[in-house]
Amino acid sequence: MAKLKWGMIGGGEGSQIGPAHRLGALADGRFEFAAGALDHRADAGRDYAQRLGIAQDRAYGDWTEMLVGEKDRADRVDLVTVATPNATHFEITKSFLEAGFNVLCEKPMTMTVEEGEAIVGIAEKTGKICAVNYCYSAYPMVRQARAMVQSGELGKPRLVVTNFSHGHHGDATDADNPRVRWRYDPAMAGVSGQFADCGIHALHMASFICNDEVETLSADFASTISSRELEDDAMVNFRMSGGTVGRLWTSSVAIGRQHGFDIQVFGETGGLRWASEQPNQLIYTPVGGRTQIIEKGESGLSEDAQRLSRVSIAHPEGFPLAVANIYCDLADAIAGETRDGLPNASDGVRSMAAVHTAVASAKEGGVWMDARPSIFK
Repeated sequence: MAKLKWGMIGGGEGSQIGPAHRLGALADGRFEFAAGALDHRADAGRDYAQRLGIAQDRAYGDWTEMLVGEKDRADRVDLVTVATPNATHFEITKSFLEAGFNVLCEKPMTMTVEEGEAIVGIAEKTGKICAVNYCYSAYPMVRQARAMVQSGELGKPRLVVTNFSHGHHGDATDADNPRVRWRYDPAMAGVSGQFADCGIHALHMASFICNDEVETLSADFASTISSRELEDDAMVNFRMSGGTVGRLWTSSVAIGRQHGFDIQVFGETGGLRWASEQPNQLIYTPVGGRTQIIEKGESGLSEDAQRLSRVSIAHPEGFPLAVANIYCDLADAIAGETRDGLPNASDGVRSMAAVHTAVASAKEGGVWMDARPSIFK
């Protein structure tokens, strides 16, 4: 099978997310790294791309140069990953979709709901894939949890409790660190800090596992470090279309917590728990029964959980391989095979609608509001 050609915008040397994308895209031999505009500094981006093995004529100085250079090539890239600062996502994603490229965009997909709705429309019009990197949904045992809910093993979900809380921005003396500061700067991050950065992963996971969508929410935001304009802690209560009650906490000042992403789903006949720091295990308790540990790689798992497990039982699979699973599903989708659960532009705009609704709710003292984008009301 010929490899698909892959290009990346952003994710340059020293980037936090860039290595995960490169490891993920290349892990299974489905893609080759053919083009890149990796840095806002043109010369640094070209140099780094060539050191990674990209040909000189496809090591671009910026994304506009990459768009011009790739769009008329007979061997142009099949997929473009956008891993740039949040404020640039819309323009880059829109431009490449309109030029007929498939796109994987980092979250948040856009800064506004209107931009997100525009991306949904462009993807539908062009027939191109616009995926969003909610990669935690691609862990094998998260896929197992989704399958168990869909098959009725928990009965109807009643309650979902999730959080994504860490303490790595809890030091007020580090508040001016450029890698920290931008996340709380509206000019760079948009209307929300921690909720848009980490909380939407937890919110998407709740929708993904429960196979349901957030309908209304009530939010409380706090900037616990006074120099921050945007929130570094948030509590969001939500209700889903199917009646499931949701509770979400996200924080960047929870000192002592490292990654801190976990989710629990409680249904009529059982409960599940998954935590990103123990990603190989799914904790399941049937009503009136004993708690069980379901291990990645054991027999009897769902088709998706088996398909996306690469190494044998008891061997850990981490974040880069979860990203790799997104790229596997993308390769299949580009080839015309539908993959259930691949996060797309609709998920992206739902997340952005939830962000803006949460901001508005927090400003109004936690009043309940409709969290759906207008195209889905």
